[in-house]
Amino acid sequence: MDVEMKLRRWNRNYVGTHYGGSLYSMTDPFYMVMLIENLGSGYVVWDKSASIRFRRPGRGTVRAEFRLSTEQIEEIRQALAKETKVEREFGVEVKDTEGQVVAEVKKLLHFQRREEVGR
Repeated sequence: MDVEMKLRRWNRNYVGTHYGGSLYSMTDPFYMVMLIENLGSGYVVWDKSASIRFRRPGRGTVRAEFRLSTEQIEEIRQALAKETKVEREFGVEVKDTEGQVVAEVKKLLHFQRREEVGR
């Protein structure tokens, strides 16, 4: 999944660059949603924590590319066959149109088989 955000009046900060909260918001839901869809209804996926590191001022249009491999999804399934709950970290870079990293976002996600919830 690819996400893009243009610099606008409503997402600009006091010094005229992308507001940090907007940079985070453009990355917030996607790994969780992608994993819910890929793992299927037999699994519970929750965001557990997140962090953002600002690398340079964001000007103009910024992009984030979210990628999941078949191996990552299968590894989570295999881990949950042995354990009740697992957590995995996923990262994404927000880049400007020149490919420069504006921010790095890390998301910690919680996974559990639906049948194990509440036990």
